[in-house]
Amino acid sequence: MVLEIGLEDAAAKRDDLPAADEVYDTDESIPLAEVFDDAFVAARTQFDTFDDLVAASPSDADSADALETVGYGEWDEFVAETTDFADGDEFVMAGRDHWVAKRLDLA
Repeated sequence: MVLEIGLEDAAAKRDDLPAADEVYDTDESIPLAEVFDDAFVAARTQFDTFDDLVAASPSDADSADALETVGYGEWDEFVAETTDFADGDEFVMAGRDHWVAKRLDLA
């Protein structure tokens, strides 16, 4: 499920949210495919999975694991054309909010 309301609004409706250290360890690495899970990608882009999105992107990568860099401006243009977002920053922030919402059981 993709969070359709703002993260702050959803959190404000709950009085039993766990502390940050209960849902996330600062030493934990977060795989891109976990932030941009299939539910998020399918609901907000033209693709079913993040791997599909990466493979179609202007990068040389064919999966999220192989994604390293995309030329300046190319990623923003690709995101604007194939997702619900205006640029890469907006896409990343929405993915972050979705990931946090999942960790807090808000999505």
